[in-house]
Amino acid sequence: MTNKSKLDRRRFLTQATIGGASAAAASTLAAPAIAQESPTVNWRLTSSFPKSLDTIYGGADVLSRMVSEATEGKFTIQPFAAGEIVPGLQAADAASDGTVDCAHTVAYYYWGKDPTWALGATVPFSLSARAQNAWHYHGGGIDLFNEFMATQNIVAYPGGNTGVQMGGWYRKEINSVEDLRGLKVRLGGFAGAVCEKLGVVPQQLAGGDVYPALEKGTIDGAEWVGPYDDQKLGFAKVAPYYYYPGWWEGGPTVHFMFNKERFDALPAHYQSLLRTCCQATDADMLQEYDWKNPTALKELVAGGAQLRPFPPEVMEAFYQAANEVYAELDANNENWNKIWSSIKAFRSDWYLYNQTAEYTYDTFMMIQQRNGTL
Repeated sequence: MTNKSKLDRRRFLTQATIGGASAAAASTLAAPAIAQESPTVNWRLTSSFPKSLDTIYGGADVLSRMVSEATEGKFTIQPFAAGEIVPGLQAADAASDGTVDCAHTVAYYYWGKDPTWALGATVPFSLSARAQNAWHYHGGGIDLFNEFMATQNIVAYPGGNTGVQMGGWYRKEINSVEDLRGLKVRLGGFAGAVCEKLGVVPQQLAGGDVYPALEKGTIDGAEWVGPYDDQKLGFAKVAPYYYYPGWWEGGPTVHFMFNKERFDALPAHYQSLLRTCCQATDADMLQEYDWKNPTALKELVAGGAQLRPFPPEVMEAFYQAANEVYAELDANNENWNKIWSSIKAFRSDWYLYNQTAEYTYDTFMMIQQRNGTL
């Protein structure tokens, strides 16, 4: 080996040793830096739903899985069903006061605190699911709602939607507004305040109590969700008339509600991940309901359910009653007015636009279905 070759070899070995030491030092430094940026976080989530309602409860499982997979198990969220930590209708309170780190719930459950809560989810004759998401994600809806939710020590992001719900199960037919008077109907939350204007007597009942109440005649009707979830509860056996649409829930958003102090304490990339996973869960739930509801409805009808639309007279009466409630709130509740004004402005444009391509295409395809040509 020449002197030059020996010199080159020594230079190469020296540089390789220095480079290897540098790489080792870099890896030694990198590990704790990454650990600091991605800390181990273990959260508890309380749901407002029982595990038996696998699609709507399942949203919590979807979020938990996505977050864990994206962080290689460093950030875990353990879901608990309604009643395992707190009752279902106390889920938001538990997130607010720090009993749990987050909740999976529907904001209109808490409208009694302030009707503004309901606007994050849905109110009667508001937006469809697709329009609701447009308003949330691109119309400033998430930010507007979170301005209000900050006063409750909560950060909220959409985490599911059922699509427009059904109008419920009734022991007798509804042919006029007069038929509504005195009816005792299991009808939750904000919609009950509207129905009362037409003589309906809203009843607050837990899911497990609805069937026996219908069977005994203690109540005359009950709304739940839609075909897939309703089918599990067997309502058709005791209240055969199945009405649509659920005008009080045109596109009800289910939210993930995070304790604000704990959310704000997360690293920025964990916060970003939560927002992304919430939006993915939001889309996933609606897609799952859209897949499952058609089959469930066919099976319900085959099993004896009598499918009926609410008469136009009844729909118009409820619409007018809802507007009376909104006028009162606009005049007396600043938080409500700020958010409702934003929703109303988009609602008008949405249903103008929706009369064109979407409505025309869907109507044509529905006619083909009825003609048996699909």
